[in-house]
Amino acid sequence: MKKEIIITTLFFFISFFYLSAQNRVTINADLGQDTISRHIYGHFSEHLGRCIYGGFFVGEDNTKIPNEKGVRKDVLEALRALKVPNLRWPGGCFADTYHWKDGIGPKSERPTIVNTWWGGVTEDNSFGTHEFLNMCEMLDAEPYLSANVGSGTVQEMAEWIQYVNHDGVSPMADLRRKNGREKPWAVKYWGVGNEAWGCGGNMTPEYYSDIYRQYVTFMADWTNSGGLYRIASGASSGDYNWTEVLMKNIKHNMLDGVALHHYSVIDWSNKGSATDFSEKQYFEIMDRAFEMEELIERHTTIMDQYDPEEKIDLIVDEWGGWYDVEPGTNPGFLYQQNTMRDAMIAGMTLNIFNNHCDRVKMANLAQTINVLQAVILTDEEKMLLTPTYHVMKMYNVHHDALMLPLTVKSDSYKYDDQELPAISASASTDKMGVTHISLVNIDATQSKKLELAIYGKNFSSVTGEILHSDKLQDHNTFSDPERIKPIGFSEFELMDNGISVTLPPFSVVVLACK
Repeated sequence: MKKEIIITTLFFFISFFYLSAQNRVTINADLGQDTISRHIYGHFSEHLGRCIYGGFFVGEDNTKIPNEKGVRKDVLEALRALKVPNLRWPGGCFADTYHWKDGIGPKSERPTIVNTWWGGVTEDNSFGTHEFLNMCEMLDAEPYLSANVGSGTVQEMAEWIQYVNHDGVSPMADLRRKNGREKPWAVKYWGVGNEAWGCGGNMTPEYYSDIYRQYVTFMADWTNSGGLYRIASGASSGDYNWTEVLMKNIKHNMLDGVALHHYSVIDWSNKGSATDFSEKQYFEIMDRAFEMEELIERHTTIMDQYDPEEKIDLIVDEWGGWYDVEPGTNPGFLYQQNTMRDAMIAGMTLNIFNNHCDRVKMANLAQTINVLQAVILTDEEKMLLTPTYHVMKMYNVHHDALMLPLTVKSDSYKYDDQELPAISASASTDKMGVTHISLVNIDATQSKKLELAIYGKNFSSVTGEILHSDKLQDHNTFSDPERIKPIGFSEFELMDNGISVTLPPFSVVVLACK
């Protein structure tokens, strides 16, 4: 009897400890149903500033910077390590001014183009369809082509699809072979215009729905691989009417994905510095980033009304932080530094995507190199990896893994009279049976001790990795490129019922549990 009382009392205290913990993540390791698509970790490469020219592409004749068919070797190596699953090109706003036939054939014969959206610079079209699709093959990444709807034609898009996908005899397939490529690339992912509500034509959703149906009618699948994946130009942040009109007006057999764009911006007229910011500005950016949760929930609720079987996906093909450009740089190039603040945006946002992987099947960080929340910055022959790069690399353990449902009980990160949940989390189990738990503490000043209560699975070992720095404003520079990088993490304790973890302020942690 005495032994039973001791056991009951011990159980009570253990239960009370877990239930009363202020920060607690409850993970149901035996209830996973949905897979986290690797395509959630996609990237965006627009003809904008030094993203393409000087970023990805330096030209085959460049003897100063090592390259493979004109693509920087250091960039290729870094993106292969990141396991980039897909790459969106050529825009963005640029897509609806781009005519693909100007970027094929001998480079000396390609016409120039003035990039009216981004800086008014003249480009020589030396980076075109062949260069991009061949680069995707080098990266083992799926290409995602955004077609010109704003200033293009139905025929232009149909011929582009034939050019890159048709393996038989046809005018466009023959032209491709003439230009040096025998086999087609079999491009699956196609965006039908970009930001049709704005730079893609300033259309109403009703008008764009009609245009979309017209274009899709002439999108032939030349690959015989089961169909093209057609993505409609979707809403900007909280424009829920746009999503509803598209879902209502477009036949669902003509639609595979609906896009969503959302940037973390304090004020579009005064975005603030990328590196010189206050805690108030940091809190405001975290608030904007956290909006992604509500946006996904509300847009998918609308989608569910018209598509209860969830056959149409939500594609967040532009997201990230947006600040003022670095002093002394071209305002139209959108070049900004990347600090621990951006690591917080990345960690929080990717956790949200993971937890909504039943609907979010692709996302594209804006943008890959030298633009907005880039993962890579370059300066002539120099290159560095940003804090955002490191978060995405830490998180690539979730690619195509089984998402584990979880709930988060978090205390608040408070600033003045406002507050946000301090803790963000997601978890998955990979094909080798390893469970990975991603944790983010966005609090600018306070460490957070939390308990991970894990049901349905027991672990015998845990290892960890952390991204952290002394100040939120810290960033990597070309003179100090490894100031911020992941290191081993050991501030945890494996217990019978879970794991106790202490997260430093503004940190990202990934645990591997076996």
